[in-house]
Amino acid sequence: MTIGAVLAHLQDDFPDLTVSKVRYLDAEGLVSPQRRDSGYREYSERDIERLRFVLAAQRDKFWPLKVIRDALDAFDRGLQPDAGPSGRPHVPAATENAEVPDAESLAQAPRVLRLTPRELAEGSGLTDAEVAELVTFHLVRPDGDGHFTESDLTVARAAHALSAYGVQGRHLRAFRLAADREIGLVEQVGGTTPEQRAQVLAQCLSLHVALVRAGLHEQ
Repeated sequence: MTIGAVLAHLQDDFPDLTVSKVRYLDAEGLVSPQRRDSGYREYSERDIERLRFVLAAQRDKFWPLKVIRDALDAFDRGLQPDAGPSGRPHVPAATENAEVPDAESLAQAPRVLRLTPRELAEGSGLTDAEVAELVTFHLVRPDGDGHFTESDLTVARAAHALSAYGVQGRHLRAFRLAADREIGLVEQVGGTTPEQRAQVLAQCLSLHVALVRAGLHEQ
């Protein structure tokens, strides 16, 4: 959309919105529209959503721009900002999983989530030192910007639950090694589509659980 179309799209909800206001929010880095060759701004649906969030936060919550920037960063990383005056982001709650995920759920792309080390610790119940230990043993793996994914959060929460039984990060290295071997097997025989790889992975997980369960009952 052009900036004029943006105004027409948003003015029913924000009747005081002006071109200069939109340009000001652009200059403050709260939206980043593309530029045409002619130099005119071109706003995407994502830009419109961000503008709507910013305008609502200013009108309804009286948030200053710094809090709004932090809240937008939280949204971009898959977090939910608090509705209070601080806008402090919350790590998503754990989702309930079946004992062994089926192929359909395994084929689904994980939600976009990028957590700082502190957020990973708060979201899992681990200490900063325990998160660092998981990183040392490659159980969780930060990206180039130092952020962690939803999979890392699941691993950290499982590590915290196991810590109640005296299991420490160094004890979990066997899981990393076993997972890497299973990953290699899935990549080798799993086919070319996410659905095919998910089918193989589901069977690998079922086999893993069956073998562990059988071994425990044999003791």
